[in-house]
Amino acid sequence: MTTRLKVAIFGLGSMGYGMAQSLLRSGHTTYGYDVNEQAVSRFQAEGGTEGAPGDVAADLDAVVVVVLNAAQAETVLFGAEGIVPHLKPGAVVICCPTVQPDFARAMEARCNASDVHYLDAPISGGAAKAAQGQLSIMAAGTPDAFQAARPVLDACAATVFELGDSAGPGSAMKAVNQLLAGVHIAAMAEALTFGMTQGIDAESFMKVIPQCAGTSWMLENRAPHIISGDYTPHSAVDIWPKDLGIVLDIARGAKFGAPIAAAALQQYLAASGMGHGREDDAAVAKVYARNAGLTLPEKKT
Repeated sequence: MTTRLKVAIFGLGSMGYGMAQSLLRSGHTTYGYDVNEQAVSRFQAEGGTEGAPGDVAADLDAVVVVVLNAAQAETVLFGAEGIVPHLKPGAVVICCPTVQPDFARAMEARCNASDVHYLDAPISGGAAKAAQGQLSIMAAGTPDAFQAARPVLDACAATVFELGDSAGPGSAMKAVNQLLAGVHIAAMAEALTFGMTQGIDAESFMKVIPQCAGTSWMLENRAPHIISGDYTPHSAVDIWPKDLGIVLDIARGAKFGAPIAAAALQQYLAASGMGHGREDDAAVAKVYARNAGLTLPEKKT
């Protein structure tokens, strides 16, 4: 029989909202919090439980953090209204943002000082898999943290990679994934627009390349956004200066050169500087199009 938990999820964006829905489907009492009040109201209308964090904290079994960055995660956990000091002993924090391994280790130590477990648990798979409870989770933490988090992991993930018995390795593996993902999106945009200079339209590109060795998951997922001219953000351009910035900070600390990641980062910075930061990350193609004098497909009305 599945253990039913009381869970608070902080961050109801494209990934967090799907995770919250997956927790509800699995029968967990789930509180959803976000600065976007519309997202909170929508979630409560779908079955999310009402209650202010300070009022429910002492009864929670798990806290899932799916915010943008380390600063926001630290605020949720230990800020002026941070939840960790109010959690009962044995509760677990499952921290999902892309952060530096050192940050994950620091949060684990601070949680442990409050008798709260901490699971370093970055996620991958996109909004659709989050909504289906089919994420991949790169997790690291003590055996007790894994045990406390297991019902949440079972609800949200198809695959949980157990990467170590203390925090850090999960975030390190996520950085490896983000290096590849960020490079692959930029490479897709470069290849698609390069093809356009040779008379290959975007539709033909998408018919052929996914059947060839040059494809990637990111190409197959993001190129259709360019073809449709629809840059509604599923993962925004501005995610990548943060995530590739983390990659390069880690690389610098390891005295490791990562020139391809650095080149990709410049393209996202250029896209953001052009005003596309809040658009879908496929909008990095607009940098290449501008520089080459190309016209990308427009959104069909």
